[in-house]
Amino acid sequence: MLPDFHYHPDPLSTGSVKASDAACGCCDQRRGYVYTGPVYCMETLASEPCPWCIADGSLAARYDAELVDVYDAPGNVPEGTLETISRRTPGFSGWQQERWLFHCGDGAVFLGPVGASELAAFPDAREMLRFENSTGGSSPEQVEEFLAALDKDGNPTAYLFRCRMCGSRLAYADFT
Repeated sequence: MLPDFHYHPDPLSTGSVKASDAACGCCDQRRGYVYTGPVYCMETLASEPCPWCIADGSLAARYDAELVDVYDAPGNVPEGTLETISRRTPGFSGWQQERWLFHCGDGAVFLGPVGASELAAFPDAREMLRFENSTGGSSPEQVEEFLAALDKDGNPTAYLFRCRMCGSRLAYADFT
């Protein structure tokens, strides 16, 4: 059983954690799983860390590591929440710099990458993407073409989140 991550509840299904017999790059134990997402720190880790060293803060403390960039978080999000998301929550890999989304004064729950077909079930997230992409000067037709081209396993990709407070679905997209 993996540790409980409130802001990234299923890192196995999102690809941020995988089964592995490798020793953890922090505690040197073989726990059956390793984290495969980004780690931002000054030192290079000898190997991928385990989810338990992320959850208990060992990785962050030992390497002054961050897993998620929260520098663009709104000002109403408590510092403790930002600390939990940036240093004790598995991040995820995207095409560009990953972004964590926030809503209702809290971090949103990361649900994983999605494409156009998966996004169809979440009109609120789709509308967020439509708005985000229409503000850059794209025509409505170009925005719709972009949304139709979203690919869970390809490029461009959307990243789906859920607000912990109100349940709204949120998303952003990126590409190479």
